[in-house]
Amino acid sequence: MLKKRESMQFGGKKVSFSALRKQVLRDYRLACESREASLLGRKEVLMGKAKFGIFGDGKELAQLALAHVFKAGDFRSGYYRDQTFMFATETGTLQQFFAQLYAETDLTREPFSGGRQMNSHFSTHSLDDSGQWVNLMRQKNSAADSSPTSSQMSRALGLALASKLYRKNPALHTMGTFSNEGSEVCFCTIGDASTSEGQFWETVNAAGVMRVPLVVSVWDDGYGISVAREHQTTKGSISEILSGFQTNKNGEGLEIYTAKGWDYEELCRVYQAAARKSRKTHTPALVHVQEVTQPQGHSTSGSHERYKSKDRLKWEYEYCCNHKFNEWILEVGLADPEELEEIENESKDAVKSAQRNAWSEYRADIDAELKEAGDLIVRLEAESAAKERLAEIRNELLSGMNPIRRDILTALNGARRATVGESSGARLSLIQWLEEYEETNQERYSQYLYSESADSALNVAPVYPVYGDSPESVNGNKIIQLGMDAILSRDDRVCIFGEDVGIGDVNHGLVGLPEKYGSSRVFDAGIRENTIIGQGIGLAMRGLRPIAEIQYLDYLLFGFQPLADDLATLHYRTRGRQKAPLIVRTRGHRLEGIWHTGSPMGMIIHALRGMYIAVPRNMTQAIGLYNTLLDSDDPALVIECLNGYGHKELLPENLSEIRIPLGEAEVLREGSDVTLVTYGSCCRLTMSAAEELERLGVDAEVIDVQTLVPFDLSGRIRESLKKTSRVVFIDEDVPGGASAYMMQQVLEIQGGYYLLDSLPLTITACEHRSPYGSDGDYFAKVNVDDIVSGAYSLMHESNSSAYPEL
Repeated sequence: MLKKRESMQFGGKKVSFSALRKQVLRDYRLACESREASLLGRKEVLMGKAKFGIFGDGKELAQLALAHVFKAGDFRSGYYRDQTFMFATETGTLQQFFAQLYAETDLTREPFSGGRQMNSHFSTHSLDDSGQWVNLMRQKNSAADSSPTSSQMSRALGLALASKLYRKNPALHTMGTFSNEGSEVCFCTIGDASTSEGQFWETVNAAGVMRVPLVVSVWDDGYGISVAREHQTTKGSISEILSGFQTNKNGEGLEIYTAKGWDYEELCRVYQAAARKSRKTHTPALVHVQEVTQPQGHSTSGSHERYKSKDRLKWEYEYCCNHKFNEWILEVGLADPEELEEIENESKDAVKSAQRNAWSEYRADIDAELKEAGDLIVRLEAESAAKERLAEIRNELLSGMNPIRRDILTALNGARRATVGESSGARLSLIQWLEEYEETNQERYSQYLYSESADSALNVAPVYPVYGDSPESVNGNKIIQLGMDAILSRDDRVCIFGEDVGIGDVNHGLVGLPEKYGSSRVFDAGIRENTIIGQGIGLAMRGLRPIAEIQYLDYLLFGFQPLADDLATLHYRTRGRQKAPLIVRTRGHRLEGIWHTGSPMGMIIHALRGMYIAVPRNMTQAIGLYNTLLDSDDPALVIECLNGYGHKELLPENLSEIRIPLGEAEVLREGSDVTLVTYGSCCRLTMSAAEELERLGVDAEVIDVQTLVPFDLSGRIRESLKKTSRVVFIDEDVPGGASAYMMQQVLEIQGGYYLLDSLPLTITACEHRSPYGSDGDYFAKVNVDDIVSGAYSLMHESNSSAYPEL
């Protein structure tokens, strides 16, 4: 019989027995349910009902302790083993867990990603059905998980930095749906092996420098898949080698804590201490959770018996956190064995029920679609000469084990091909249903790559530059400085940061703005491009409008992983329920030297779908694009022309009002013989080439695409080809890079192929980077002579008498 008391010792202090018992038994139930979910989830994968499984078994106790200090308004930036945390914070349910395992596409049943992410990749909804922000302070928030190891780290820095900016900047204190004056903590979780990644170290260092409320939990189960800790971490302990980061008497650095993954009381005490201090003082912390187990191994793709010794497996069984939790509860007298056994049995039932319900709902829609498809084939059989083949297709579809939508489409397309040349009402019905089904599934699996809200960048009304009778001629960097000043003055949410931003940036585009707006609006970041991007992502996810500066385009590679894997996919992989309207500002083109001539536009536009890519030819256009993007909710990369800061531009009267529409190609010079398509710094070269071509009797039309993504939405280039029938694509990327993309957009998407009388031509840089110096630039990059020769060759080919060989 359980002996109840008024109070007892827990975590070094006296607590109410009844309150502690209630907490502990709830946690034990959650631990049991989570473990059963892992066990059953693995079985579902091995039975073929799910594609892959990765689970959080062995981490239950630490996540329960973490959940107790996680408050409304806080953010989790996590690791794909945090299912117990999601259950404990009530930001995910057992049924939703199984729905995700089955790749359920109904967002009401699988709210984490609508079937787009593999299981255990969690998120909460920051946006409502119309794409507008919800009140983040009324809910517990989870940033959408990403699989690349350590990728959650840099974004976590930004989520924590937002609290610092909300606390420092009084003008933001009215934004009560995003922050309570910076009292929120970002809790980041990571596996011990992933602390070997550079992003981890960059983030930990930055957090210590910046002093932000970031609490990082390291789940240390001794392995990174099969690679043991001694091959991963110096001295075999991440907390030991981070000891030099421990806070000093001035509060600089990180607070470092350790706890055993099976010790519930110690875990609760440690997390209370870490969260309390971080929330109050914005001191970052690292909690190294040691002696964690992983009962089923890394995932369903392999067995841990392959690389763990019998002694290790025996230890993992004995030190399983759930077993230890059970022993501790009985030892301190919070429950008796029968009570715990009842909880265990009820947990098994609850998990089985959740799994059955999730599977039933998932199959209901597909089975209804399956029946419709089968009926269509049956009706077609009755009217077709290909009866045997159709019956074979139908039987294969309906007799398969758990057919999915892919199988339905494969069958219907097979039926369509089997009856090619036939004409019947049944065939027309099948084709109509098939085409509608394909369209439905395109929405189901491809929607929300970009914003579809009223705030989409494509919905911003254009405003073009207006010039007075005698406009002032100023350097391009002055245009940027005036435009950014106007942006900062009108929107307190905007902040600009990056390397050397504190001196007004190396090209003087922000001169005087750090002093005018202060260190919470315009500020420096260390040489750490990965976390500069991460800072921007996290800030944007919390309602701010950051402009993250990467000093040169070449350096974008250091920050490319979070751009490609996190930012560009965020809106898509949450099915439109999270957004991060970050603007990344950089500069490139026409530089000198191998390390400053990179123009990897092909890589950028292909890897960053989900972001808009703007390539303004001058600084007036750049400010117009910044203004457009800041009026919208899409993330974007803006690449300014490095050689444009010293060029003179006429100062518009309405600089702060200019809104350059995305996807609007601009005709810079009208012509009738050949269309020259380009962007960025190449615009100036191409205009010079057009003047030279005019001397040779060639009337060239020059078009600046302005944004590569989106690309010429109105088909302006196609309209030009109706006049010229010839096209040249001019680009500083390698052969087959952005020039091939532009060609595909014009010839295939716009149908420009049918308007051509000559072979389309690309004029690009060399395959190698530019050698140092002006000669290197000339021979490796596009130049005026190349453009003139290339365009003229098309005219010579078409009419050699009018255009004799050069």
